[in-house]
Amino acid sequence: MDTVERVEVVLPGKVEPEGLQLHRGPVPAPAAGQVLVAMEATGVSFAEQQMRRGRYYDQPAFPFVPGYDLVGTVLAAGRGVDPGLTGRRVAAMTKTGSWASHVLLDAADVVEVPDGVGAAEAETAVVNGITAWQMLHRKARVRAGHTVLVHGANGGVGSVLVQLALAAGARVVGTASPRHHDALRSLGVFPVDYRAGDVPAQVREIAPGGVDAVFDHVGGEGVLDSWRLLAPGGTLVSYGSAATRDDEGSGAWPVLRLLGRVWWWNALPNGRRAYFFNVWAGRAYAKGRFRARLRTDLTQVLTALQRGEITARVAAELPLARAAEAMRLAESGTVAGKVVLVP
Repeated sequence: MDTVERVEVVLPGKVEPEGLQLHRGPVPAPAAGQVLVAMEATGVSFAEQQMRRGRYYDQPAFPFVPGYDLVGTVLAAGRGVDPGLTGRRVAAMTKTGSWASHVLLDAADVVEVPDGVGAAEAETAVVNGITAWQMLHRKARVRAGHTVLVHGANGGVGSVLVQLALAAGARVVGTASPRHHDALRSLGVFPVDYRAGDVPAQVREIAPGGVDAVFDHVGGEGVLDSWRLLAPGGTLVSYGSAATRDDEGSGAWPVLRLLGRVWWWNALPNGRRAYFFNVWAGRAYAKGRFRARLRTDLTQVLTALQRGEITARVAAELPLARAAEAMRLAESGTVAGKVVLVP
């Protein structure tokens, strides 16, 4: 009988995608409170793209196994864990460690995937879905009748934001390149070409009085335009700095700069609000509450997926051994949806 091995992708340092390494070793056993999960799908996100450049805020020291989230089947449960979890398909957000065939997780961090939802389908909705859900409902509190602007409306988080906002009854304006406009229109989104010059002017044509919420993953100087597009009482949620992806130097600087702007804007007596969203905020100070909120929100997202309120967008499925190719594809800007790694 063949011995089952654990296969993992290791990020050894600041490397091109081809510098990723494939390691093999024994399958670990779960300790008390843990489950052993056989990975069925894990995603390639913007976080990994930044981590390989050493520019993701608070990433671990090299070398490490990347992988922000996963979906898989529980193979074994440690002491103190409900044995009924064994054999169940679960999802979890890990930040790192998911690019592996077998992953140890705290049982308190996994959420069962509803029946009828496939592994790759569910995977697209884990970190992207939690991020979109929390920004939309916990920060901007978008409701029916609001008008929102989603930058990168065809992207991983952006596409989920669009669908959740529409499900909430909001009117949605989305920036994207022209090749994605027909798909956005078919959803009921007002598309804006971010390459065609003056984006704020294009948005103002659709929403002359400004918008109730802006979701901005681009950062850089463009976040100033996002702030200025807010209507009175509006909310800006900044959740990244894609504009600085290829910059050199500290990965913390763009984040600190955004935080400074957010602090200043919130100090102004103008009735508008700004947030820099980090899905991990509060974990270090209130782990129990953080976990409970995460489980609640991920359950909501997976239920929305099961009901068809959001649609999974899998750009490609590639085996773990082709992680370099998957990362190149994710970084190319040519795909719609999420690149998924499978065993």
